[in-house]
Amino acid sequence: MELKRFGDAIVHINLSTGDIETRPTPSDWTQKYIGARGLGVRYVLEAGPEVEALSPDNVLCFLNGPLSGSETSMSGRWACVTKSPLTGTVTDSHQGGWAGARLRWAGLDGLIFEGASDTPVYCFVDENGDVSIRDASDCWGLNIHATVEHFRDKYGKKNLSVNAIGIAGENEVRFAAWVNEDDRAFGRGGTGAVGGSKKLKAIVIRASRAKSQIDDPVAWKTVRREALDAIRDEKNLTSPKKGGLSVYGTNVLMNITNEIGALGTRNSQVTSFGERAEAVSGEFVEQNILVGDPTCHACPVACKKEVEIKEGPYKGLQMESVEYEPAWALGSNCDNDDVASIAKMIDQCNDLGMDPIELGNALSMWMEATDRGWLDGGGLAWGDTAAMVAAIEAIASREGDGAILAEGPARAAEKIGHGEIAMHVKGQALPAYDPRGLKGMGLGYATSNRGACHLRAYVAAAELGVVPIDANPLDWKGKGELVKAFQDLHAFSDSLDLCKFSAFAEDAELYAKQYATAMGVEISAEDVVRAGERIYNLERYYNNLAGFREGSDILPQRYLDEPSTMGGSKGHVSELDDMLAEYYAARGWKDGVVPEDKLRELGIL
Repeated sequence: MELKRFGDAIVHINLSTGDIETRPTPSDWTQKYIGARGLGVRYVLEAGPEVEALSPDNVLCFLNGPLSGSETSMSGRWACVTKSPLTGTVTDSHQGGWAGARLRWAGLDGLIFEGASDTPVYCFVDENGDVSIRDASDCWGLNIHATVEHFRDKYGKKNLSVNAIGIAGENEVRFAAWVNEDDRAFGRGGTGAVGGSKKLKAIVIRASRAKSQIDDPVAWKTVRREALDAIRDEKNLTSPKKGGLSVYGTNVLMNITNEIGALGTRNSQVTSFGERAEAVSGEFVEQNILVGDPTCHACPVACKKEVEIKEGPYKGLQMESVEYEPAWALGSNCDNDDVASIAKMIDQCNDLGMDPIELGNALSMWMEATDRGWLDGGGLAWGDTAAMVAAIEAIASREGDGAILAEGPARAAEKIGHGEIAMHVKGQALPAYDPRGLKGMGLGYATSNRGACHLRAYVAAAELGVVPIDANPLDWKGKGELVKAFQDLHAFSDSLDLCKFSAFAEDAELYAKQYATAMGVEISAEDVVRAGERIYNLERYYNNLAGFREGSDILPQRYLDEPSTMGGSKGHVSELDDMLAEYYAARGWKDGVVPEDKLRELGIL
């Protein structure tokens, strides 16, 4: 089978009426917004910024990019785009594995769900691209691992991907996630809760490998090789393949971030985990519990690390993978240096269907509230791993205090009268880089359109020396322009849809070459950056219409007022106001709001 040109086949499914219709995407949308993330935002805008996230009026978009499922290196990605029940902003989350590739191999570019079913259903996509909605009452109530086995028993394992929600999504936990291949997640933003609100249990895709339709196969082969060579560059010590990602996975960052005083600990009350960080690091995992290196479609890097717990209460547990962000969220952030318990809790998230970053922040916030005596009975002690494991089950089931924490740390902290101890931006919790030790990352959090996020502008790559850009992590000057540049480039790569780690080796010019030869269009590096800027402004425009206006780009006061007392960042706070002024000037925004003339300049209006 040969794939159709991207944009010809997006399936619209109305779960209220049962109507299923395949429609081409408007050509000017694919020209302006490329695919995946950018195209999804355009569809979500069409539904209206005023819709309630958990209502039938919200749309849930699962979209490929023009390179998803192709022979392009690191192209095993697709996007889930919707209005977030956690933040109220537009949100997109990206997932590796094989599901996105298989959707493309079935001849489809995306699935867009609207309405809501009265009873549990799942979506089945067959080899020839036929889409049907089928009864899921026999697997409603199952968690993700059991759901995957349920559909493998039904359809066989060969060429099958199962993307599902667990009981957290069914119970509309606001940070519930979709998970495929048992452990590849649309992690952030509560997309799983939107699935639960629609009674959509799973998307099951059965398709075998297909080749891309390419206008110029010779040029395509040449540029694919150029990108692969960059990824594998033996002379580049920070390339995805040569660097630590292939050996230690993303958790190679634990010791590095800890040493520079940017590893938030005890709900970011301090900025280093000291010597205890080693016990939860990628190096420790590789030496003690690593058993495999699984990978995603078309990826030579294999950053996922399969582990097996060999002793203690979780002996025999095998899972993927103890990645940096979850290891931090459930580790130093909760004063926990027991890597076996962290593996257990990440596996719980994969099975129940929850974002481990949001979860770890909810638990650490509850621990600080307990420590300060702000809770009436109960609570959670720092580093109490058995209690953490139990709390995770309670959150997914919305039982006891779990019902409060299921609303996310921002809402939970407000409920107990101490909103200041929730480390969040726009309702979404901060990831694993403390803004006092990595100034650019702090600005990236504040200005992220989906709430606090390290992936909107991964300037840590520059601040930690992963890419050859001179960026002192403790200097705020110049970070406004740098954050904008990273945000725009990543908006484009997320719309292709390529793994974020491709940016460690590839630039706008190489992205342009791959897109041009795949789609048979002319596009320059400047056009790539312009398209990324358009997508980022479209997201901000949506948020402005949804009520996020002047003063929405903020950080928790802790990072602005409480200087770091540890590590390389000692004495530092985030100079957010200075960086915002520089950033808004670079963007052409007025205190976080996109002016109409900017929207017209970019062709959004």
